[in-house]
Amino acid sequence: MKDRYSTFTSKGQLVIPAELRRKHKIEAGTKVKFLEDQFGRIVLLPVTEDYIDRVRGFLAEGPDLLAIWEKEHRLEDERDK
Repeated sequence: MKDRYSTFTSKGQLVIPAELRRKHKIEAGTKVKFLEDQFGRIVLLPVTEDYIDRVRGFLAEGPDLLAIWEKEHRLEDERDK
């Protein structure tokens, strides 16, 4: 994996390198989910159409898991407003 660096602005903004934005289909308005793993690393997870389709396929096998996931994301969106 190639090292890529960026610097936070005084407003806490960060630029994701263009190569990664293209590769992961991140466009203006793309939501990003922040996760912290067990090692204290921060993981940015772009919530793109591809991601939603993969999650939908995975959750479709479980009982109402898709509805629960969608409800959680709606609640997160409302909290962020």
